Amino acid sequence: MRAHQGVQSRQRQEMMHRILIAAEQVFADYGYAGASFGRIAGVAGLPKSNVVYYFETKETLYRRVVEDIFNVWRAAADSLQPDAMPYDALGSYIDTKLELARARPNGSKVWANEIIQRAPIVQDYLEGELRRWTDDRIAIIDGWIARGLMRPISARHLLYAIWATTQHYADFTHQIQTLNKSKALSDPQWLETKKSVKEILLRGVIA
Repeated sequence: MRAHQGVQSRQRQEMMHRILIAAEQVFADYGYAGASFGRIAGVAGLPKSNVVYYFETKETLYRRVVEDIFNVWRAAADSLQPDAMPYDALGSYIDTKLELARARPNGSKVWANEIIQRAPIVQDYLEGELRRWTDDRIAIIDGWIARGLMRPISARHLLYAIWATTQHYADFTHQIQTLNKSKALSDPQWLETKKSVKEILLRGVIA
């Protein structure tokens, strides 16, 4: 019985993951207004009824997609710990954010579209979860500054600069590829991107 329940649980998780990945793509391509359960089901290769079964409303599914994006980004910042060295910790954060921009650009586009529209669906999430998380990261960076490990800069604006730069590689993929002779960045180019972004953003702030 337990084995059967375990199989059912895995199948449920796999189905939800499949729907969420499809929804991320559809919300990125069409926005909240243009997305539909029918389109999401088509991308997922599932009957529409399956999507409705797991997520009763479009808003429920959309909020879950946004929450998933934020959780992935939050995990990327696990390197930002009070006892870590700033350059290593921030460098790891930048590397991971750039990897996510490459692997999951649709998530960043969904987030960007929501914010550009003044967050009509998830403003409460920004005022709660995002604000608390940001304040905690600022406190860590301010702690490094107080210990003389970083120059006395604005921790808030450093985070904004990291977000803007790393997410540019997801939100403006087409522009980057166009300027790269209409080709996606190669593995060596991504390594150079990580190195350059860290040099530009961090060399001037580390004591």
